Amino acid sequence: MIVTIVGVGLIGGSIALDLKSRGFATHVIGVDTDKQNGSEAVALGVIDEMMELDKAIAVSDIIIISIPVKATTELLQLILDRVRPTTIVTDVGSTKKDICLAVKKHKNRSQYVAFHPIAGTENSGAKAALNNLFDGKIGIICERSRSNPKAVKIIEKMLKTLNMKLLSMEADSHDIHVAYVSHMPHVISYVLAETVLEVEKSTATIFNLAGSGFASTVRLAKSPASMWVPIFEQNSKHISKALDVYIKNLKRFKNSIDKKDGATMQQDITSANRIRKVLERIQTKP
Repeated sequence: MIVTIVGVGLIGGSIALDLKSRGFATHVIGVDTDKQNGSEAVALGVIDEMMELDKAIAVSDIIIISIPVKATTELLQLILDRVRPTTIVTDVGSTKKDICLAVKKHKNRSQYVAFHPIAGTENSGAKAALNNLFDGKIGIICERSRSNPKAVKIIEKMLKTLNMKLLSMEADSHDIHVAYVSHMPHVISYVLAETVLEVEKSTATIFNLAGSGFASTVRLAKSPASMWVPIFEQNSKHISKALDVYIKNLKRFKNSIDKKDGATMQQDITSANRIRKVLERIQTKP
């Protein structure tokens, strides 16, 4: 199986590492506009070789698009225009509705399988690629009924190779849910980091006082704008609704702090503590 990764960063590179080491891919090609990053990917053994897109399309069994979602929306159409009849195209974008709509009526739509791995770190580039990144993580396939069943089966086999837990849903439903559990946390992390940097002019004070709780909360703020701005733009409707709920709850909690209303704060914190059981159930789910 010859696999091409378009965009050899954290996600694309990590997929390449595991597909090679676990025998799913016999050869992994990289396509990247950043030539230095591509050279690093080859030197690090993340991919086997770099290739121009047209040449890679001509020889690939699977093409995995791992670039910002706005660019994916545009490039996916171009790739579907040029693929061989047996080639499968997928992507790892964090939004799905706009991407799926862009190719809804494409003659080769059935060769495309919309995929989103719920995994990652705040780092980027080929050097950030990790073995075993996807083990035990959720892999979502969207609009599977619009894809060729044989193509879906092969992508499912790929997800099993990555040791992922498979879910299926429609694109709009996907975007609604990830707005709450993925996109909104990034917004909150960015704003928290910006707020602290604005108020605490002395970075030395931040470093001296910040503990592990602060570090873990703002970890997502290290994620690159080039990846997340297009996500926020494509899923703005659902993220905005999620933020409305968050801001309402934040205002209520602020009001309790202003009034020194310990009883209400106790109630809200105890209610929030229920997330522990939810997370434990997710972690232990086979």
